[in-house]
Amino acid sequence: MTAKTESRKCEAEVQGSTVLLALSGDWVARTDGVDFGVVEQAIKPGVRALRFDTVKLGHWDSGLIAVLAGLREASNKDGVVFDEEGLPGPARRLLHLLSTPPATARRRLQTTGLDRIGLWAIAALAECVEGAALVGNVFLRGAVALRGRAALRAKDLVEAMYDAGLAALPIVTIVSLLVGGILAFIGATELSKFGAGVYVADLVGVGMVREMAALMTAIIMAGRTGGAYAANIASMESGEEIDALRAMGIPIFDYLILPKVVALSAMMPILYLYGCLVGIFGGLCAGAATLHVTATSFLVEVHKSLTGVQFGLGLTKSLCFGAFIAIISCRVGLRAKRSAAAVGAAATSAVVIGIVGVIALDAIFDLCASVLGI
Repeated sequence: MTAKTESRKCEAEVQGSTVLLALSGDWVARTDGVDFGVVEQAIKPGVRALRFDTVKLGHWDSGLIAVLAGLREASNKDGVVFDEEGLPGPARRLLHLLSTPPATARRRLQTTGLDRIGLWAIAALAECVEGAALVGNVFLRGAVALRGRAALRAKDLVEAMYDAGLAALPIVTIVSLLVGGILAFIGATELSKFGAGVYVADLVGVGMVREMAALMTAIIMAGRTGGAYAANIASMESGEEIDALRAMGIPIFDYLILPKVVALSAMMPILYLYGCLVGIFGGLCAGAATLHVTATSFLVEVHKSLTGVQFGLGLTKSLCFGAFIAIISCRVGLRAKRSAAAVGAAATSAVVIGIVGVIALDAIFDLCASVLGI
């Protein structure tokens, strides 16, 4: 047995300059459609106000709201007062929602220059807090992982170490070799004017160990590995894979972020030492070609110019650079939007922030070393 619906009716009663619309029956768009003829029936010349009587109104849905919205729009256009008092409470609230602009539009209309500065400061502070929380998690969960209690798979860690270590050797070799050769060429051009060509070895050795090996290796890894980390996490965020992992109770930090941070932090000092050797070899080749310096005299001079403190400074730099690149890349990937374009944007942002951050950290290290007399 099916219930029979009462057909909808709209009776317009003119009371001076006011029109009273008596709505009765069921106004259901799913079965009866939307009757926009009510607008022409109610809005006539000479009408100054529009009121409603919904005592006999039955079931209604978006069909009624569409008609009421059309009536309100026509009333506003003709200067007619649209009195919502006689409408059901839920219908009035829905009409209010239709007339309210989205929050983003209101914010865009209401913000001034100072508002934008304040919002930017709040967003920057929130990002700093999130970054500090991520760094804290690295130390806390890293300590847990050392005790073997973290949800960190050895397979993931080994794969991440291979990708951040052995797989990066070709590009590190080429760049370090060229940088060492460039330093030797520059030193040979200038020092030969003073008859001090032998000190090219000092320039190459100190320059590579103290500065260039750590810095250039970090820039390479920021562009190569940091961008890959951000793109990988952003693609998982876009595909809702991270939400699925959370739903299954898998700790996201231990599963995704910790292996990357540990792997890159562990491999960077090794790549730094390798870059020092290759860079000094490149300087040796360039010095022998330009100044005809023997390999023995070059290596002896390099040995005299280097100290353990300089190696310690370079190793500390490389360790901090690796941790910074991994953390910032993972953070950029986690905050990416859920779209295909966001994956590329996240990779680009991670590379740019990583390179700029590494150079800034290097400047801070050099300033502190200068103050300490290192």
